[in-house]
Amino acid sequence: MVQLQPTSQSAVIYPDSDGKPMADNTKQFRWIVVIQQNLEWLFADNHNVFVAGDLLWYPVEGENKRRAAPDVMVVLGRPKGDRGSYKQWEEENIPPQVVFEILSPGNTRAEMNRKLLFYDRFGVNEYYLYDPDSNELNGWLRREGFLDVIESMVDWVSPQLQIRFDFSTDELQILRPNGQQFLSYVEIAQQAEEERQRANTAEDKANRYAEKLREMGIDPEQI
Repeated sequence: MVQLQPTSQSAVIYPDSDGKPMADNTKQFRWIVVIQQNLEWLFADNHNVFVAGDLLWYPVEGENKRRAAPDVMVVLGRPKGDRGSYKQWEEENIPPQVVFEILSPGNTRAEMNRKLLFYDRFGVNEYYLYDPDSNELNGWLRREGFLDVIESMVDWVSPQLQIRFDFSTDELQILRPNGQQFLSYVEIAQQAEEERQRANTAEDKANRYAEKLREMGIDPEQI
């Protein structure tokens, strides 16, 4: 009888996709992109912070069925760069410390409970679950070895990201450590265009002022 040799861990295939869509609707997609992109922006100058959206995370080598794809995850202590998936054993065994999930009507309570158990088991320190339809945010923080519910999210500041959650308006606002609001790509582009126009206006005024001085025989460079 021929005995089959055990399959080596190196032969295990870790798919880069679970076949599920990133989002079920435009609202969920918008929130995922806003959080992911603004966190990328927040840590743009720190090359040792990895931020990803909808990326499969495999916590245990050899177990390709044990995985999760957080809507957004932040890994402090790992370099930026493209990845097909996050294989924890190839990342100095550092798990994502902070994860975000954005609810959609298709999510079930059982599914979200399984995600909470997964994040608790595999070392997430902060877990945030936001329902944009009800404007409800729930959070969990690792205390004494497990993810414990955060009693109130009003003005809560993430211990590791230092971002603040504000409910003073009809929709959740997430604020950077300097108080600047998380913005969509369109809002960022609009602000950049407004600043460019203001700069152009100021330059035009300065040029007209300099021209008037020259007409009066005054060299503006000598003032």
